[in-house]
Amino acid sequence: MRVGTVSVRGARLRRVAIDVAPLRHRDFRRLFVGQGVSFVGYQLTAVAVAVQVYEISRSSFWVGMIGLVALVPLIVFGLWGGAVADAVDRRLLLLAASGLVWTVTLVLLLQALLGLASLALILALVGLQSAGVAVTSPVRNAIVPRLIPVRLVPAANTLNFTATNVGMVAGPLLAGVLIARFGGFAVAYAADAALFTVALYAALRLPPLPPLAAQPVGADRPPPHRAGLRSVVEGLRFIRGRPVLLMSFAVDVVAMVFAMPRALFPEVAATRFGGPAAVGWLYASIAIGAVVGGLLSGWIGRVRRQGLALVAAVVGWGLAVALSGLARSLWLAVLLLAVAGAADLVSAVFRQTILQVYAPDELRGRLQGVFTVVVAGGPRLGDLRAGATAALVGATASWVAGGVACAAIVIAVAAATPALLRYDATTTTDAARGSDPSG
Repeated sequence: MRVGTVSVRGARLRRVAIDVAPLRHRDFRRLFVGQGVSFVGYQLTAVAVAVQVYEISRSSFWVGMIGLVALVPLIVFGLWGGAVADAVDRRLLLLAASGLVWTVTLVLLLQALLGLASLALILALVGLQSAGVAVTSPVRNAIVPRLIPVRLVPAANTLNFTATNVGMVAGPLLAGVLIARFGGFAVAYAADAALFTVALYAALRLPPLPPLAAQPVGADRPPPHRAGLRSVVEGLRFIRGRPVLLMSFAVDVVAMVFAMPRALFPEVAATRFGGPAAVGWLYASIAIGAVVGGLLSGWIGRVRRQGLALVAAVVGWGLAVALSGLARSLWLAVLLLAVAGAADLVSAVFRQTILQVYAPDELRGRLQGVFTVVVAGGPRLGDLRAGATAALVGATASWVAGGVACAAIVIAVAAATPALLRYDATTTTDAARGSDPSG
């Protein structure tokens, strides 16, 4: 009886626990490890830059400006990088863009060691780093379906997002400790530079990934192309004709622009929660929830109504963020932001899975470029909105109102787009062949 009880419990745990089957594929495993390790360093730099900018300017407005400076390169190079990824060997492009990001980190380290304290220089480096990240992200995501079977794509995305969020926990917490104890930013930038070498090695060990020859499956499936504006437009046209894809992007934009409170973290940490030690917890809190949600994500691959689940997750994100803005205790704020983070992981997995499976391979780079612009650009616009609004009405009002607005707008968008609510994961094969099953 006891053995039977243990067996039943084990089976239940496997249904709930994160699916690690994609890690059995060597090339995906290398990419996963490289991305996961390097992202810890990337978060070290993200927090160090924000705190350094606040230390120089003493204003959340300039912290919010980091997002604006990063936005234009994200849009331009995200779209361009996705187009190039459909025309060249994706491994080589990943290596080149990763090299640029690594070089920028080294320059950030140098300016910190020299004590330059120049807002203009830091913002310029943020823009250059953003260009490199805008290329690496769509390329890396477009590679994933080439390394594993299609049925494992949701599990692979869950693993990637969970590892990313582990980095978003470890990086900010470590950054808070390093900045508080060492009184400077050079150590954080140096750690990032060291950790990023793992990503470079992982990209180097990937197999060649040249473009696949286009197959005449659907009338709207384009022939092989050269990277350029025309190829970008082809990708945008593909999205425009499919309400499921279009609205999945729209709800994410709403979620990040209205409900992302991170530009307020340095100010709130300093004025409400006691200073630099608290800022690390605030930056890590969303990711803590995402990690917990990822570890308990075995159910995600069994969800068929992925559009409905996406909407529910984004509404949950907005409401949890709004409540966290009212918290007067650091630990309550962290807990509520963690709930928001778990909801955000669920929405991210469904958005990425819908896109990767929906799109044919020869369009995958371009659509991942659009995805990168939305996913990375949305939070930066959110930083700008949060910082600018805080300057007018205060940090608490900016934080809470943004979360409430997010939930309300997403509910309205979903009500106006029944195709998204009806979207069924079992129809994605037909969708990828050029017909929109949502009607």
